[in-house]
Amino acid sequence: MSDETGNRADQQRQLEEIRRSFHEIGIKVGSLFEPAQHEGDSPDQQAAPAASSAVQPPPAKSRPTWVLAVALVACLLIGGGLGFLLHRPRADTLRPTPSSIVVQRVPEPQVKVVAPPACLQTAQRADEMVDLFTRNIRDRRLSLALKAYTLASQACRKEASP
Repeated sequence: MSDETGNRADQQRQLEEIRRSFHEIGIKVGSLFEPAQHEGDSPDQQAAPAASSAVQPPPAKSRPTWVLAVALVACLLIGGGLGFLLHRPRADTLRPTPSSIVVQRVPEPQVKVVAPPACLQTAQRADEMVDLFTRNIRDRRLSLALKAYTLASQACRKEASP
């Protein structure tokens, strides 16, 4: 029991040490989620050592948002205008459109598909077999339907071959 208490106290000490080191780093770097504070606004920055703030880049000058929006709109309008002027066809290059369009109908070929009667009987026998399979009937009726399908299939092959 004392080993668990010692282990827990050691873990607590390590956790406090990690928190303290993170807090010190946070003071030096500052928060990324909060707006930048000016010098002298917070007591945490006064506690930071002077060596860490020796060389800092000058603060960036921020332009008003409306100036950037106006510049963006101006660029888009100028680009659109130039695009319209540069890609506009000249009057002398325009071709007159033909006044009459000739439409000719192409006759469709007459295809007459005729299946031999034995092939139609083969399809009917196959439908009977599928019906027996889907109703899970696996008796003499299925055997007879399979024989009839085989004979009709052979007759279809004979009639359909040239």
